[in-house]
Amino acid sequence: MTEIDPDASLGFLIGDLSRLMRHNFNRRAQTLGLSLAQARALGFLSREEGIRQVALADKLEIHPMTLARLLDGLQDLGFITRTADPADRRAFRLHLTSQGRSMIGRMWTLAAETRQEAVADISEEAVAQTLETLRRMKNNLLLAETCGQKPAARTTREDVAND
Repeated sequence: MTEIDPDASLGFLIGDLSRLMRHNFNRRAQTLGLSLAQARALGFLSREEGIRQVALADKLEIHPMTLARLLDGLQDLGFITRTADPADRRAFRLHLTSQGRSMIGRMWTLAAETRQEAVADISEEAVAQTLETLRRMKNNLLLAETCGQKPAARTTREDVAND
C-alpha cells in the first residue's frame, strides 16, 4: 500500500489550512461573543442578503433545524431578521440588521488579522498567485459539478506558460 504524505497532498494541505484558519478566527471571534458557527452564518448571509433559510443551511452544510436554532440566537442578539418569503409563506428570507452589519465589519477585521498571520512571511505576489490558482481550481470543480464537464486539458508546456 502506498503511503500518502499529507504535506505533499493538495487535499490534505487545503483541509489543514482551512481547519487552522477556522481555529485562529474562532479564537479571535470569541472576543466578539460569537461562536464560529454564528460567525460563519453571518458571513454567508452578508454575501447573499435575503437568502432563504433552507439555502443557507445548504451552504453551511448543516441541517435546517440546527440552523433554525443558530438563527434564533442571532435574532435574539439583534443581528438578523427573518421575513416571510412572498413566494412561499412557509419559507423565510434572512436579512442583516444595522447591528448585524456592524458585527460583519468587526468580523472582517478579525478575518484580515487571521489572514495576515497566515501569510506573514509570504510575498504579496506569491499570495496573489496562490489565490488565482485556488480560484481556478474552485471554478474547475464547480464546472465539473454543475455541468459534468472537465476543463480543457493542457497538452504542452506552452499551454501552461500562457496561463
